[in-house]
Amino acid sequence: MNEPNPSLAKNRKTFYLWRLLALLFVLALSLYIFSIREDAAKLAILGYPGVFLIAFMAYATVILPAPGLAIIFTLGGVLSNPLGVAIAASLGATAGEISGYLAGFGGQVVVERLDIYQKLTQWMQTHGGVTVYVLSAIPNPFFDLAGMAAGALKMPLHIFLFWCFLGQTTKMLIFSFLGSGFLSRFFQ
Repeated sequence: MNEPNPSLAKNRKTFYLWRLLALLFVLALSLYIFSIREDAAKLAILGYPGVFLIAFMAYATVILPAPGLAIIFTLGGVLSNPLGVAIAASLGATAGEISGYLAGFGGQVVVERLDIYQKLTQWMQTHGGVTVYVLSAIPNPFFDLAGMAAGALKMPLHIFLFWCFLGQTTKMLIFSFLGSGFLSRFFQ
């Protein structure tokens, strides 16, 4: 007769504890950032590090909306180097997207029954990094779900971050340079 392996049971409890802690961390971070969203624009006085912090806060929220792209558009015209704005914003947004990845690792049961989540999971399984790139390069409300799918599928974090950074850089370059051209045209 097979007796249960006590170390396996302990590892499973530890695994579920880490998943629960990751989910609680993401929820607390999202609620905090959502509560201070009006104050985020004040970080622009910090220059490019402020851009990083704004993007991080805007993209660290899971599902809750934050006005990150509007601020990046504006700062592309306010700060002297829209390329610098785009790179700082891409780094901040990519770091912020770790929260969606952790939410997938920690609580995929919350969204796994949504049809769009099922589609994203299928795309992630067949086209992994490309799916992350495309969904992070276009403004859409589904990237949090893509990050969750990547975490739930145990996509290596460094692969997720690489493709996410490429997609975020594409998007931030467009918004930063559009903001630079738009604002300089009207406020010369």
